[in-house]
Amino acid sequence: MSVCPLRRSTLSAMEDIEAGQWDNLVGRDQPFLRHAFLNALEVSGSVCPDTGWEPCHVCIWQGEALVGALPMYRKHHSYGEYVFDWGWAEAFERAGGAYYPKLLSAIPFTPVPGPRTLIAPQADAGAVRAALALAWQASSQSPSLSSWHLLFADENDVSAWQAQFPELIAREGVQFQWQDDGFGDFDGFLTSLTSKRRKMIKRERRLVADQDISLKRLEGHEITPEAMAHFYRCYAITYHERGRAPYLNQAFFNQLRHTMPDALMLVQAHIDGQPVATALYFRGEQTLYGRYWGSEVVADCLHFEACYYQGIEYCLEKGLSRFDPGTQGEHKLVRGFAPQRVRSLHYMVHPGLAAGVARFCAEEGAHVLAYREAAFQALPFK
Repeated sequence: MSVCPLRRSTLSAMEDIEAGQWDNLVGRDQPFLRHAFLNALEVSGSVCPDTGWEPCHVCIWQGEALVGALPMYRKHHSYGEYVFDWGWAEAFERAGGAYYPKLLSAIPFTPVPGPRTLIAPQADAGAVRAALALAWQASSQSPSLSSWHLLFADENDVSAWQAQFPELIAREGVQFQWQDDGFGDFDGFLTSLTSKRRKMIKRERRLVADQDISLKRLEGHEITPEAMAHFYRCYAITYHERGRAPYLNQAFFNQLRHTMPDALMLVQAHIDGQPVATALYFRGEQTLYGRYWGSEVVADCLHFEACYYQGIEYCLEKGLSRFDPGTQGEHKLVRGFAPQRVRSLHYMVHPGLAAGVARFCAEEGAHVLAYREAAFQALPFK
């Protein structure tokens, strides 16, 4: 019996594909790859050509069945990516090249490690990946595109791409994540720590309570329009304090409240019964993801409580095994978040640019490896 050949199509908008078809390829622990999340970015206007993100998602079909997909954007800058390549762009442009536009496979504004390549279980993974690769390989035929970048892919995804396409350049990174090691509850987690760090966390939590701040969690449909509006005010403050406008608009978060409430958990901090700070989390099947935070007040240790300790406590109560609190921050290390390897892959059309980026990534990677090993030694567990 003959097998239907694979064919490729490009989506200029997520709303052009039926949500169920896309989500059939998405693992249950990956809320940010869901159709509802990517579509909310687009219909809210947070991701669009005017903001420098042109959707051009790649779909692979076998007959009428969607068997592969890769989120992809044509980018006119490097904002909102969190794998910083501004130096590469500057060097290439000093040499007379044009670094932008480039192709990017990533989740906009979301530096969360996970699979980026969506392949149906029954499909020939190698054939689907090869068909997906045609999208970025075509960039070598277009003088207007300099490169393709696959950001925050998990180890299985990175290894599969490297095995099939050795010309891809890997860049190393580090993030900090918490893992349940059979702690049972928060007191069990504290017991696993050294005395110094156990006392530190108890003191930080006590400081929050001593400021008459109480914490409340809202899940799913418990998150009212008023609660989401307050969250957005706090979220915007975080950006305004840095002199920048927020990447994401209020319409994006309102859309999520309607289309994927099952994935949302909101922590509110209250003083005298009024919310004064919030942290918005996303939940997968086994993982809690800390994403956005903001506060209308200055309060000692409130960020640690709302963004770290509430997340750990929630995981232990709900049976989630992993907590990804977001990118950056060595301060996570002493609170029980272990360093994790993260990688990105890069394809450069110009041979000279490719050689320079490869040298840079090799040198940087040696430093990142040494840092990650040193960070392991600084973990606060007994």
